[in-house]
Amino acid sequence: MNSKPRNCTFRSPCSIPRREQRSHDVRNKDDGYLDVFRHIQNRQFGGKQLYINQEKLLSPYVSKHIPPLLAEKEFELGKINKIFSSHWVDDRQVAIGTKCNKLIILDTKTGKQFHIPSLKSSRNSVPAECPCGIHSIALNPSQTLCATGAENTNDLAVYQLPTFDPAMVGENGHSDWIFDISWIDDEYLVTGSRDDKLSLWRVEMAEDSDPGENLNAPSTSNNLSVPGHTITTPVVSRNCEKAKKVRALAYNDDRKELAVLSLNAYFHLWDVETFTAKSHRGLFHSRENVCMTVSKTYCSYAVGSQSHIDLLDPRCPNTQTSILSKYRGSGVRSLTFTDDILTIGTGVGVILFFDIRAGRYLESDCGHACSLNVGSGWLRHDETYRDFFWESEYPSAIYTHRYDSTGTRLFAAGGPLPAGLWGNYAGLWQ
Repeated sequence: MNSKPRNCTFRSPCSIPRREQRSHDVRNKDDGYLDVFRHIQNRQFGGKQLYINQEKLLSPYVSKHIPPLLAEKEFELGKINKIFSSHWVDDRQVAIGTKCNKLIILDTKTGKQFHIPSLKSSRNSVPAECPCGIHSIALNPSQTLCATGAENTNDLAVYQLPTFDPAMVGENGHSDWIFDISWIDDEYLVTGSRDDKLSLWRVEMAEDSDPGENLNAPSTSNNLSVPGHTITTPVVSRNCEKAKKVRALAYNDDRKELAVLSLNAYFHLWDVETFTAKSHRGLFHSRENVCMTVSKTYCSYAVGSQSHIDLLDPRCPNTQTSILSKYRGSGVRSLTFTDDILTIGTGVGVILFFDIRAGRYLESDCGHACSLNVGSGWLRHDETYRDFFWESEYPSAIYTHRYDSTGTRLFAAGGPLPAGLWGNYAGLWQ
């Protein structure tokens, strides 16, 4: 008996033949499934007279059945280096942050790029050594403000949406790179840094400031005029006990708690109302703990490491559930919960899907694990590449991925995993 391939990807022999016909058949089959699903749910909730949220009921169904139908649209981004962060700003535009400290708005329909000038800090700000780009982009709950890194990578920048007009720069909260940003509500947000600290900020718009407060004069970046913005300092900054380099944040507003992941494999919980630590614990897997996400449905946090994903329930502090990565050694680089599905971005250019309810990786129709193999991206063949890397292939690590509001389109981006290589990848799976 011939052995079957380990995974079914969209570049494997399992999915290429008769793709158009198969997609047509699947769509027709799904239409029938949806009609039956709606009928059963209507009957369960009292018939057609009872109005129910069909989108909410269908969301778990969509999250499980969409991945096998996705096709890639890859973007050419020029010579930017490694996309570390991304966020949808509307139904067609995605904000991306790069290792070379560029904030770019990408139109996923046309592929056009719009570069947003970085916000300058005041003379009182001391920039971090060896700046390493934008690691986080976060939108407030009302989608009216966007927070990310400033020109000094240890300072906070806030823009107004949808125009991306400058709103505020937060400085003197950190002495090293800001690794992650999490909004608490429309006005307050938290930053976590490589300096082991957490800082709480309140957004102060220029029109809300007193005349005597320090407003930054209009600045220029790449010959573009930038309107003035407020300069502010954090409400409070505190060291995160036991942490060595705060790497990721995840906020659960249902429990008013902020989860903090540090690079030395500690998981911390903070009470955001008092901005104090509640607990901390060591993780089973101590290498390359660099990403984290939260599921309010399961009241669980997922932490990615070099070879595993650890699931942690804050209500059970002495238990951890581990998922073995299918690509051990390359690391888990990004994580996202969508209902029952945990989407996993790896360091080898593969996106995986794990079904939390079923306790196994999502499978294609042929019974094999469903995965997406991303495109080759762009890699600069410079002197470093020729001296140290030319004999090997380096697929793009998926440093960031985001679903749109419908859950039917997945934006994924990244670049080569070795620190010495310069390159990028971005693609839309739809």
